[in-house]
Amino acid sequence: MSGDYILEMVNISKEFPGVKALNNVQLKVRKGTVHALMGENGAGKSTLMKILIGIYRPDDGVITFDGEQLNLSNIKNALDKGISMIHQELSPIPHMTVAENIFLGREPSYGLTGWVKAKELEANTRKLFEKLEIDIDPNAKMVDLSIANTQMVEIAKAISHHSKLIIMDEPTSAITEKEVNHLFKIIRSLKKEGVSIIYITHKMDELAQITDEITVLRDGKVVGTKPSDHVTKEQLIEMMVGRELNQVFNKKPAEITETALSVNNLSKKGKFEDVSFEVRKGEIIGFAGLMGSGRTEVMESVFGITPPDSGEIFVGGEKVVIRSPRDAIKYGMGLLTEDRKLTGLFLPLSVQDNMITVNIDEYTKSGFLKQKRIQSDCQKQAEQLAIKTPSLNQTMKYLSGGNQQKALIARWMLHDPDILFLDEPTRGIDVGAKSEIYQLIFNLANKGKAIVVISSELPEILGLSDWIIVMHQGKKMGELNRDEATQEKIMQLATGALISN
Repeated sequence: MSGDYILEMVNISKEFPGVKALNNVQLKVRKGTVHALMGENGAGKSTLMKILIGIYRPDDGVITFDGEQLNLSNIKNALDKGISMIHQELSPIPHMTVAENIFLGREPSYGLTGWVKAKELEANTRKLFEKLEIDIDPNAKMVDLSIANTQMVEIAKAISHHSKLIIMDEPTSAITEKEVNHLFKIIRSLKKEGVSIIYITHKMDELAQITDEITVLRDGKVVGTKPSDHVTKEQLIEMMVGRELNQVFNKKPAEITETALSVNNLSKKGKFEDVSFEVRKGEIIGFAGLMGSGRTEVMESVFGITPPDSGEIFVGGEKVVIRSPRDAIKYGMGLLTEDRKLTGLFLPLSVQDNMITVNIDEYTKSGFLKQKRIQSDCQKQAEQLAIKTPSLNQTMKYLSGGNQQKALIARWMLHDPDILFLDEPTRGIDVGAKSEIYQLIFNLANKGKAIVVISSELPEILGLSDWIIVMHQGKKMGELNRDEATQEKIMQLATGALISN
């Protein structure tokens, strides 16, 4: 093995029933560098990394790490060798503290008794946070943290192992621009210490800022490896999808008609205050704002997950009372939630079972499921949304993040709601799949659906929306129409500044 490389994965292959996930994949990572791993959802990135940390065993191939050939059988083996991973799908133990989550299984303890030294555990966490400049209470319960802070805890946990190689899978998908800059500062510090990083992302603008080399996978094969400063965004997209994407947003004007949903002075103590908006048939309204601004909470309140303390909701001009999601669904609403793993998916169930959960009554007769109709309708949706799965009976947890998201969208398409809330609809999804989902959203608007999109990605908000509502600290700061909206104006409002006309 060359002295320049900390990791060499040679001729790695892996096959699952009906799927050749990896086919003779090569990956070489230099010491003290950030190596980006790119590719569409289902390209094989996650499978390759799961092999590297011992979750899967390869069918063929050799892994050499720090001069030693590896044959890992579990994650602990990988950690012991100096390899750790920050997973895209966050999975903290919610009712344990931050400190307990970070040092789980490695807690300082009193000899034979095994009692945890709580003060030392807290002190170790504070020392780690001080080094990383993370401002989170070590004694806080994970369940009480925002998604962004949960992500920062996961980053700290991976670093706490003092690994030689850290895999970061979509580490910026749930954090703000300020926190992204903080993460990049941490990464640069790790590089100076000689730590290598495999960085998986779908955000093209991050590559030039933080990575040294890029390897692109497509359909389980390596398309190529290039220095980050020797490849353009357009070349990368073509390598990833096998075709040019001339227009990610190709918005065709929809006919906007009568008001579908009107929300007046909605309030929820401690979450948001006096929020009003309306969305018409054929219209796409974007909700922008920083993490914690109240965007998601407003939609969850309208949808009946956390009913409001005050305010009015009108559907089709008629006042309605929504006390639960069942009520919202009855009034023709659908909600794609922010965290697909926590609040959207039934991971142990099949793709087909996940798709029909909202519409189960329509597929039931005399207590029996209409299997032929279920299979036909689900297959149609899978084809329309290009869901990559060997079978509709495949267990949902084995699908890539992007294909899981498409299956959730298919769930609502089967129900055919008139009003659709989409919270971070393309989080963790590659550029090709994003383009497909954008076109789906435009098609739904052209069919007369009223759509509300919540997104942390400003280009997404600007590209999709007819009107943009900006939130800050639970308050609606202003509205911008499509023609006047810019990233600068949105950020002014999102940070509480006023726009001078």
